[in-house]
Amino acid sequence: MCIALVSGGLDSPVAIARALKQGWNIYPVHCSQEPVVGPEAEQKTIAALQHFLTSKGPIGDAARAQIHPSLTVVPVAEHLALFTEKWAHTEYFIHMKRMYHHLADFKAADVGATHLLTGENLGQVSSQTLGNLGSIEQASSLKPLRPLLGFDKNTIIRMSRVLGVFELSLGPEVCDALGPNTPVTIANQEWLEKSEQRAGGLHEICQAAWDNRREVSL
Repeated sequence: MCIALVSGGLDSPVAIARALKQGWNIYPVHCSQEPVVGPEAEQKTIAALQHFLTSKGPIGDAARAQIHPSLTVVPVAEHLALFTEKWAHTEYFIHMKRMYHHLADFKAADVGATHLLTGENLGQVSSQTLGNLGSIEQASSLKPLRPLLGFDKNTIIRMSRVLGVFELSLGPEVCDALGPNTPVTIANQEWLEKSEQRAGGLHEICQAAWDNRREVSL
């Protein structure tokens, strides 16, 4: 059983499809940056999951049996804003992913999941360098599942077209709405942890966000 972080982009639906083929039971979680951005990311997330749940054939059968039909939406914009201060801003994307991974622990505690499924792809963006992935991974107690880790973007796009989710995932990427122009690509773990403590503590920040979660029926 795993928690899936679903962003509304191309990668996470493809990761979910690959996990379904391996027999994983999936609880989807979406971290919402509204009202800093619009509702599009959540809408795309719902559309992709509903596409799988209503599909015919093996992928649809697997989705209906293995995807929990409720999306947990966690509002994070207010809490991400804490890392726009100059002492944390260049590490913003790493803090963001660490928050998301730690939030997955809260859902896992509710449902008994042991693994965390993401669409992370090595080197695709600044938070996905090898060193930064290591720092992000440490924010969660769950074992990572990264089925797209070694694929290039063109391959992921081709896979999304075959799955029928490419068009559903199109649109502006909004995860960088509060991000820096020159993000750090090699994290300093000690500095990350000090910044999170300065902002109030990673666990405490995530608890505050988790307390405002809502469930969306799929």
